Amino acid sequence: MGIKERQERDREAVRRAILDAARELFVTEGFQHVSIRKIAERIEYSPAAIYSYFPSKDDIFFALAEEGFRLLGDPGDVRSQAELSKLPPLDRVRSVFWRLYEFSRDQPQYFALMFIERSVPRISREYDRFSFVRSMKRHIAAEIESCIASGDLPSTTKPSVAMRMLTASILGIASLRLAERLAPNENADDLAADAIDVALAGLGSGIPLRSKNVALCSAEDRVEFAVAQSSTQQEL
Repeated sequence: MGIKERQERDREAVRRAILDAARELFVTEGFQHVSIRKIAERIEYSPAAIYSYFPSKDDIFFALAEEGFRLLGDPGDVRSQAELSKLPPLDRVRSVFWRLYEFSRDQPQYFALMFIERSVPRISREYDRFSFVRSMKRHIAAEIESCIASGDLPSTTKPSVAMRMLTASILGIASLRLAERLAPNENADDLAADAIDVALAGLGSGIPLRSKNVALCSAEDRVEFAVAQSSTQQEL
């Protein structure tokens, strides 16, 4: 191994240590209560060394969020799509949201940081960096539209609202499990599967929903990004 390769490997090892330490601290102590100094102390480095890898604490979070969403996986990627294509439309949607529950179970720290921790910065501030997340949402909406086309869901179904209902049902069960608020005899996996089935059954019944159509990329997100960009340019 050459000197350059060794340096790159060592640098990546330090970056990994920073992210792992930050993820654990953000989840256990809360994002707003963790400083760069505290992360540095955890890995026995100086704060200045941390800044040579990440410009700010927010940037550390964005790196972790990006990792988390990529671990969650895009149902539109080639391998996932090949597996999902074998299933009926409704089972494809069920599979997508079951994967979200599996993610909460297999990667609890990433899940807590991405979906539960309230003090983290919004990923809309990094609009371009997280464009792949919007692509994921659009693909899920397309799967729900397939259910409408197949007659499994009524034509009045709004895909973005349906996606919100299904996501909320999974987030609720996952949060109860992570917070250890379930009774000893309750099975979180069964509850999650039932939550998906009940949500789909409710949507399939055609019951009128009060929820308005939800934009996959809201105007608020776009405004936040524009403001962040303007602020950055002014600082420069």
